[in-house]
Amino acid sequence: MKTFAPKQSEIKQEWNLVDVKGKSLGRVASKIAALLRGKNSPTFAPYVISGNYVVVINAKEVRLTGNKAEQKVYYKHSRFPNGLKAITAAKQREVKPEKLIEMAVAGMIPHNKLKKDILRKLKVYSGAEHDHEAQQPKPIEL
Repeated sequence: MKTFAPKQSEIKQEWNLVDVKGKSLGRVASKIAALLRGKNSPTFAPYVISGNYVVVINAKEVRLTGNKAEQKVYYKHSRFPNGLKAITAAKQREVKPEKLIEMAVAGMIPHNKLKKDILRKLKVYSGAEHDHEAQQPKPIEL
């Protein structure tokens, strides 16, 4: 018997539509990360980008449980002295709610050379409208 090794040209990638309205951020992010990596595919290989494209809508209405909206803080640093910036999840939801889902999913993708290419296939929109009707994404219930 020979071991099956998928090639990038043999992999068929689909478009999926996920509505996150009223759903918990962490649970949705883990399922989106699995779709992006292709873990649901029988031809999954960790060294090949075999996942689907994922379009996420209603990012503004994702649910944060407990007091996470006020207590969860996202940090970034400019690498200059006194360059630490902090923003709470509630403030991030007001400013750019797409970033909440993007950061949650990015933390669940393996930190390797494929991460950037995998995350390019994630499209997040704060409202119910999106720009990918031409790709005919099929809705998936998570």
